[in-house]
This record gives sequence, structure tokens and C-alpha cells, in this order.
Amino acid sequence: MTEYNILLDAKKMPDAWYNVAPDLPAPMKPPLHPATHKPLNPSDLAPIFPMALIEQEMSAKPMISIPGEVMDIYRLYRPTPLRRAHRLEKMLGTPAKIFYKNESVTPSGSHKVNTSVPQAYYNKKEGVNELCTETGAGQWGTALSIACSMFDMKCTVYMVRVSFEQKPYRRILMQTYGADVLSSPTDTTESGRNFLAKFPGTTGSLGMAISEAVEAAVTSGGKAKYSLGSVLNHVLLHQTVIGLEAKLQMAQVGAEPDVVIGCCGGGSNFAGVAFPFVPEKKKGKDIDFIAVEPAACPTLTRGIYAYDYGDTAHMTPLLLQYTLGHTFVPPGIHAGGLRYHGVAQQVALMVKEGFMRAVACHQNPVFEALQMFATAEGILAAPESGHAIRVAIDEALKCKESGTPKTILFNLSGHGHFDMSAYDAYLSKKLEDYELDQSVIDAAEAVIPKV
Repeated sequence: MTEYNILLDAKKMPDAWYNVAPDLPAPMKPPLHPATHKPLNPSDLAPIFPMALIEQEMSAKPMISIPGEVMDIYRLYRPTPLRRAHRLEKMLGTPAKIFYKNESVTPSGSHKVNTSVPQAYYNKKEGVNELCTETGAGQWGTALSIACSMFDMKCTVYMVRVSFEQKPYRRILMQTYGADVLSSPTDTTESGRNFLAKFPGTTGSLGMAISEAVEAAVTSGGKAKYSLGSVLNHVLLHQTVIGLEAKLQMAQVGAEPDVVIGCCGGGSNFAGVAFPFVPEKKKGKDIDFIAVEPAACPTLTRGIYAYDYGDTAHMTPLLLQYTLGHTFVPPGIHAGGLRYHGVAQQVALMVKEGFMRAVACHQNPVFEALQMFATAEGILAAPESGHAIRVAIDEALKCKESGTPKTILFNLSGHGHFDMSAYDAYLSKKLEDYELDQSVIDAAEAVIPKV
């Protein structure tokens, strides 16, 4: 074992997920029913989720055991490596120590399979044989198609149109695992047809795709359930296996993070690496948690803190979150997994309370960081992960300026092997930096429910 590649014995893998609910800095407001705007009951979620996931969604237990069948599949690729980025440190000339958790080595090439496997498992256990979902850049759709194939389940994926066109290899990968992949919005659902009529030529959005996937599930006559790749509590819970492993791995070399960084769209990979370190901060350790989002979709940094729908057609519960408005259609940036109008309510609450913070980055600085990382560490990371790399580099350069050594941990949430068109756009200087106009954000106030 060296600080270059910090491995963890599979026998020491975490066998329970960490639930941040008991450690939140303030009480979390309940989700609201989309029609009545009253607090949700577990039965309200039964048409779209299995009861085991509903129980996890509302649980206050600090730790929740990982089922044996899920552990068996986790062991196919977990524990994932934690690496010390010595070459990047040298390139930057920084006194900081930079560690990264490499989730790109999973079967799906990203962290998303950490929750797709338990979601498929719990559905199958309750007799469900078909799952419907949405996907932005394709990582989540890929992860769910893999999980469904492992449990012999049908998988239908509504892929945001701009990503469907930008990332054909992600579509092919999902289809290889047996999934049906549709370019959203489609003409196969009522909500999709409405979107096409109202927004002809639209590039789509995660909000639209979620509406279609939820509709497909609830109109299936009980044959299908809906599966979500981010935002909800049970999804963030499953992802904490990332941070739990990282804590064990860093302890092996006597290191503790001063800064924990993750890119943030819906919030699952950021929560996965950050949440397990929350108890240390509550005990008094000075940890800087940084969620990084695109300037083109600045939910945490410029959004409105309010109850809002998770989808465009008002089919999902209302969550108290930072939001750009559920009708928001972001520019077609290449970090498709970060093009979401809202964010996980737990992440939103901790940013609101000042327990965590958020920053926003433009595309070109992100790809500059991605190229630096590829040159130094030999890994071609996803555009989403590039946001975390960018801020990790920025924090390391601050250490250089101040002469203060810090230990930085970031989550490398996925590889960029299917994102070569994005790299090509950057290298050929055709990548556009989008600065969201304030009028777009102001317009969100008109659509956010008054509750």
C-alpha cells in the first residue's frame, strides 16, 4: 500500500449506509403531495416506489444495513480506489495533499450504480419486474439498465433529447444491457406530447423526462415502478458507501480531509462523498464542504429556496429545495448530469444553514481542469466530474498562495469515455460558456407553487 493507490480489503467494506437525517443542522420540512400540497404519507408514494425504499426515504435511523444480495453485487467493483494525486500536486506546485475517490471503475463507469442495484433489488423483492426512469447524460440510465439486467427486469429510459443526440454511445450501452431508450420528450406519453406541442424543437430537460418516466410507471397498471437516480433521501443514502469507504482508506494513511468536494446536479454523488464526514464537522472539525455546479444551471448559487416540483408536469412531490423553477430548460452544456432545476432537500438545507457551500463554474475552465487532470493522472474524467476537479485545483492553488497545506478530497464520479465530442468541442475552441440571464431566474418565481 502506498499513498498513490490506497486500497481497502473487501472484508472491511461498509455493510451499512449512513443516514444523515439525525445529523442535519436543522429539522427538514416534509415533502408535500403534488395535488393537495399536504405533507406526504407513505401510501402516497406506493404507486411509484416499493415500500422498502419508502421506509428508507422517511427513516431516522443513523445506519441502515446493506442487504446481502446487494453486497454481493457491490463486491464486483467495490471498494473503489482512493488515490493520492501526487503528479497533479507537483504540476500545481501546491503544498496541499489531493486525494480522489475513483468511482469511474464501476460497471456503469460512474457512481450511479451504487443506488441502481439496491433500487432494483428492493423492487424485485416486492414482485416488480419493470422499472421506468429518466437520464440526463446517460450515466444513471446506464446504471439502471445494468442493475435491471442483473435482476432480470425490464428497463425503460427516457433520455433528455440533447444528451440523446450528443452521446449516442451511452444510448448504445444502455441498449446493450437490454434497456429501451427513448429521446425525451416523446410522443408516447401524454406529458411528452404536451411538451412537444408547447415547446416545439425543445432540447428537453430532466424535469420533462422525469414527468414521462413517472407517467409511464403510474399508468402501467401496477406492472412498473419508477426509479430515480438522484435527489431523494434513499438515493443519497445508498451513495454514502463512497464516503464511508473514503474515511476508512484515508485513515489507513493517517489523513483527514480539510476540504471535501463533489460536483452537484441533483446532489447524489456530492452527498455520497460528503455526508459521511458530517459527524466530524458537528463534533468541531473544520471541514469545508463544496458542491460544484455549472454556471449555466446555478441551482444552489442563484436559485430560489422554496417548495417546488421535481418535474415539469407536476407529478412528483414538492420538496423544499433551491430551484430554478420546474419549467426551467437549461442550455445544452455537455455536463448533462448537472442540468437539473432543483437539488436534494438535504443538500439544500445544509447550504441554507451555512453548513456546506456551493460554487458555480463555466464549461471552458472545467475542461481546462479536465485536460490538466488527464495529463497529470492519466484519467479522462466526465464533464460532470470536471467541475469537482476544477474546484479541487482552485483550492490547491489557494493553498499555494497562502502557504497553508490542506488535505483535499474530491469525488471523481465517472469517466469521460463517451464524452469525446465534448472534449473535441473544447480542443477546437468551440465550447461556449453560458451565463444564465437573471431574467430566467426571476421567471422561476412565477411558476413556483405558493405554499
